[in-house]
Amino acid sequence: MKHINYRFSTATTAFWFDGSFSYLKKIVDQKYSVIITDENVYDAHSKKFNGWNTIVLKAGEDYKVQATADAVIEQLLEFEADRKTTLIGIGGGVITDITGYVASVYMRGINFGFIPASLLALVDASIGGKNGIDVGVYKNMVGVIRQPSFILHDMSLLGSLPQREWENGFAEIIKHACIKDAAMFRQLETNNIPFYQKNKKAISDLVRRNAIIKVKVVQQDEFEKGDRRLLNFGHTLGHALENQYELMHGQAVAIGMAYASVISEEMTGFKDASRVARLLLQYDLPTFAEFDKQRVFSVMKMDKKREKKEMNYILLEKIGKGIVRSIPINKLENIINELQ
Repeated sequence: MKHINYRFSTATTAFWFDGSFSYLKKIVDQKYSVIITDENVYDAHSKKFNGWNTIVLKAGEDYKVQATADAVIEQLLEFEADRKTTLIGIGGGVITDITGYVASVYMRGINFGFIPASLLALVDASIGGKNGIDVGVYKNMVGVIRQPSFILHDMSLLGSLPQREWENGFAEIIKHACIKDAAMFRQLETNNIPFYQKNKKAISDLVRRNAIIKVKVVQQDEFEKGDRRLLNFGHTLGHALENQYELMHGQAVAIGMAYASVISEEMTGFKDASRVARLLLQYDLPTFAEFDKQRVFSVMKMDKKREKKEMNYILLEKIGKGIVRSIPINKLENIINELQ
């Protein structure tokens, strides 16, 4: 059993790449652990949960709210969970967010780790220590930054993943390529989702490559004062669209990236907006869409990336190089209103 330790400012996370669910008993004490998962993952892999204390939640972003966290805490009390208990989130981004959030506030903080069960969670949501909940239409408005003690990859869990969840995950992979890895962008251009679904080594290598991209960005800027903001490419507009139009996260971010690429052409001289849009379409993701600009902007201006009267917006200088540009709120409103 080999793992790689990545050190952050206040904690170390052990990554078990190409692992197996069976490793979990060697990482944690089963008797003093509680698994948090959702109905979809539990139903698809129910035998794996035999012998584990397990809390099963309803699936979906609609349940990433304080009421769900309260319900989890009540069940932890019933399990007599204490400060030596480890929480293990097994699922997609909603489950990892809630697990980390609850672990950070229960008894003022207990140990936690993740087994990501979706492509999006493997390459993005499980990494970096952001844990939180939504408040109405405002995504991740309440939460903490606290690192998991371990992340265990079991690629076999992707076998039960619906097609739309593959698309969802590739939005974040394309994001990483846009902001940090031009070579990976070119690799993605030569392949498609069916290729990665059939080729276990290719998807395993791609997942690890993306995980390491995110780890390195977070190590340099754990609390999002600088370069970590690049990971929000496509997210400012995307988050505003996501909850208002009931889009999947990847769909919303894809639309956000398509428009951010167009805005980049105007503001940075970026020349490849059409190339970004083509790649998104190649992975069955949406690009440009009609939306109520004023309604979306009213949510967008409350984004966490706003600082007083300016928004830190992520743009591209070229494929593989993202930048943070501070845009006055009134100018950003004009830009949004002028989008086609």
